Amino acid sequence: MREFATVILAAGKGTRMKSDLHKVLHPIAGRPMLDHLMASCGTLKPVKTVVVVGAGREQLENALGDRAQTCLQEPQEGTGHAVQQAQDSLAGFDGDVLILYGDVPFVRPETMQMMLERLHADDAPAVVVLGFEPDDALQYGRVIADADGRISKMVEFKDANEEERACRMCNSGLMAARSKDLFDLLDRVGNDNAQGEYYLVDIVNVANEDGRHSAVVKTDDPNEVAGINSRKELADAERTWQEYRRDEAMAAGVSMKAPESVYFSWDTKLGRDVTIEPHVVFGPGVTVGDHALIRSFSHLEGATLGEHTSVGPYARLRPGAVLEEGAFIGNFVEMKKATLGKGAKASHLTYLGDAEVGAGANIGAGTITCNYDGYFKHKTVIGERAFIGSNSALVAPVNIGADSIVAAGSTVSRDVAAGEMRMVRAEQLVKPGWADRFHDTMKKKKAAEKK
Repeated sequence: MREFATVILAAGKGTRMKSDLHKVLHPIAGRPMLDHLMASCGTLKPVKTVVVVGAGREQLENALGDRAQTCLQEPQEGTGHAVQQAQDSLAGFDGDVLILYGDVPFVRPETMQMMLERLHADDAPAVVVLGFEPDDALQYGRVIADADGRISKMVEFKDANEEERACRMCNSGLMAARSKDLFDLLDRVGNDNAQGEYYLVDIVNVANEDGRHSAVVKTDDPNEVAGINSRKELADAERTWQEYRRDEAMAAGVSMKAPESVYFSWDTKLGRDVTIEPHVVFGPGVTVGDHALIRSFSHLEGATLGEHTSVGPYARLRPGAVLEEGAFIGNFVEMKKATLGKGAKASHLTYLGDAEVGAGANIGAGTITCNYDGYFKHKTVIGERAFIGSNSALVAPVNIGADSIVAAGSTVSRDVAAGEMRMVRAEQLVKPGWADRFHDTMKKKKAAEKK
């Protein structure tokens, strides 16, 4: 492949989204839609990426950082005018230019490469257009082309006649052209159309007038070029992405009893023979080792699960949670910035925050690590094979030694030595007959009130 640059159009106001957040920064699978697109394009290694911005410029510039150069389209006079704004950013660049849209996030690298390769086929088209044939062509612009993909005309739906509207080949808006051709053609695009705008598609028609031809290549998956302009379309895109990801996971050896109820993040990594029960949600940053079991209604984010681990049901793993091989957490257990060592277990009703639990340790029901003093977080270290009795509070910073026992109901604020048993309870008082006398007195009072 020749060197190429990417121009991503993201200047639209996104009014149909009805949001203070820029449209292309709305997440799909926990990742901004713009980042989905840039990651796909990035696999082809463009020499430069230019994002055309408008409304919400500051949000985009902050989100992009140094990953792309931005240029401003103001006022906004159509897609052709938008691409023209990138000309200064590409000054001196004589490679290819791939034109993408920030709200069309699922274009595959293979499709982008197909467009660029077609640009350098033997017939050397001036412009390559990505087309698609949806079940319902709706109001998409049409690509009028012959059987070899040579384009005779590009027309927006509003400007098309009935015969042109009957054409099923639709324009995705994505194009590729040589830099020197692109900006020369754009300079000659007019705005004599229903919208009074400078359409990018008209560069094909200008090339035709020059006696040159353009070509269309087609994606077989219309979902790949689906634009996102509203909350409903955002939800549709999420559903489509999740369906692809579930199929991919099962093809790679993951078992899901109700895949439609499992939600992945863009970067979820799953080993072989992992079993995921219904209604599990993966936030960003989760890695799951081979043969792990994740039971129903669990939520995982920023967590690492080793081989043969088990989670849930109704468990929550927050960022920094690590389960080493064979470790187990059960229902209503929450972990944050904590490591559960090899074979260790916390079966139910437990909070482990800022903690390190040794191999083979047992954490009883109702145990909490009291890690926050209102100002700072502190760490709890629990040694190998330690036994923490039910309803214990471990007040950090504190170290519980290997093979030690903390008796049920204890509040431990000082270190426990290895092999030691620690019991921290108030002395029990026994008052024989007190409860019977109390009940008799209260029953008499209640009877008197009724009179």
